[in-house]
Amino acid sequence: MNLPENPKPFVAIACGGTGGHLFPGLAVAEQLKQRGCEVGLLISPKEVDQQAVKAAGGMAIFTLPAVGLQNRNYFSFARSFWKSFQAARAIFKTRRPAAVLAMGGFTSAPPVLAARKFGAKTFLHDSNTIPGKANRFLARWVDEAFIGFPEAAARLRAKKISVTGTPVRPQFQVRDPAACRLALGLEPNMPTVLVVGGSQGASGLNDLILSALKLMPRAQWLHLTGAKDFEAVKAAYAAAGIKAVVKPFLAEMELALGAATACVSRAGASSLAEIAAMRLPSALVPLPTSADHHQWSNALAFENTGAAMLLDQRNSSPEKVAETLTTLVRDEITRLRMEAALAQWHAPASAEIIAKNILNAIGQGAGQPARGGVKPAAGGEIKLRVVT
Repeated sequence: MNLPENPKPFVAIACGGTGGHLFPGLAVAEQLKQRGCEVGLLISPKEVDQQAVKAAGGMAIFTLPAVGLQNRNYFSFARSFWKSFQAARAIFKTRRPAAVLAMGGFTSAPPVLAARKFGAKTFLHDSNTIPGKANRFLARWVDEAFIGFPEAAARLRAKKISVTGTPVRPQFQVRDPAACRLALGLEPNMPTVLVVGGSQGASGLNDLILSALKLMPRAQWLHLTGAKDFEAVKAAYAAAGIKAVVKPFLAEMELALGAATACVSRAGASSLAEIAAMRLPSALVPLPTSADHHQWSNALAFENTGAAMLLDQRNSSPEKVAETLTTLVRDEITRLRMEAALAQWHAPASAEIIAKNILNAIGQGAGQPARGGVKPAAGGEIKLRVVT
C-alpha cells in the first residue's frame, strides 16, 4: 500500500469522551507539537469534547462516531465501534500515523487497533488507580502503557509499563487567589469554597452541599453545577443569603482552583492531578457509580497520604460535610500539611515524559527515555518501569 509520507511524524491521540481523558491528552499533544510533530486529536461527538478542542491551535481534529458501553447497549456499542474503526482507518490512509496514544474511554480502542494495520507504534495512558475496561483490553496490544498511579500496573497486561503521573496543562500552577477571585466576580480577600462535579456536573454532589448550606463556615462560594442543576443551585444560595457565583460550567478551571481556599470535588484522576498541581486542600466525594469504584480508590490513595479528606456521598450527614469544610477553611495547620502532601502527587513533567518516550519509540528522540513522575507504591512488579 503506497501512502503519502509526512515531512513530520504524525501522532494521533484518542482522548475523547470526558474531560478526564481529553485534558491530559491535550497536555501531551502540546508537548508533541513543540517537538515538531503533527498532532491529530480523535474525539467523540459529545459537547464537552467539541468545546474543549476549540482552543487546540495547530492540531487536526477528527470526530469519531463512538458510543460508550453502558446499560447493556451491546448492539449500538458494537456498531459504533466498527464505524469508529473504519473512520480511524480512513484517516490513517491519508495521514500515516507514526504513533497513536489512547487516553482511555470509548474512543480509544478503535484508533489503536486501526493504527496497528499501518505499522504505527501504539501507547495508552491510564490516570486511575483501577484502569478502565478499554485500557485493560488494549494493554496487550500496545508498545508501552503509561500510568498515573503505581497501583494500576498489576491490572494491565502490557509488555512495558511506566509510571508517569497524569499530565496537566501548563496553566495549572499555584496562582494569586485574590487575582483569580476578582476575575471571577468574587471578593478578593474572602475565603472561597469551590464545588465542582466534573465537566458535566454532579447532581448527588450538588445535593450534598445544599443539604449542609446552613451549617457551613462563613465563606463565599464558586459552584460549578452542570447544566441540569444550575437554576436550582443558584436559587438555593440566594434563598440562604450566601454570596456565591454559580455557573453550569467554567472552561478556565485554573482560575477556579486558583481562587479557592478549599475545594469539594469528585475524584476523577484528571481532577486530582489538577488539584495536586494547584496544592488545593480538598474534600473528595467519589462518584458512587464509577466503574469498578475507581474514584473511591483514587480518593483513598490521596486520603491515606494526607493529601485530601474523603466524604462518602451516601453516608455523610450535613453535619459531617460542614465539619469537614470548616476544617479545610479555618484550620491553617491542616491546610499546610495537606498542601505539603499534595506535592507528592504532582508530576509536572508527565506530559513531557510521555511525549519524549513516544518520540524515542518512533526513532525521533535523542538518547534515553525521559525521566520524572510520581513515586511508586511499595512492591512494584519487575516489569514496571517507574520513571523517577
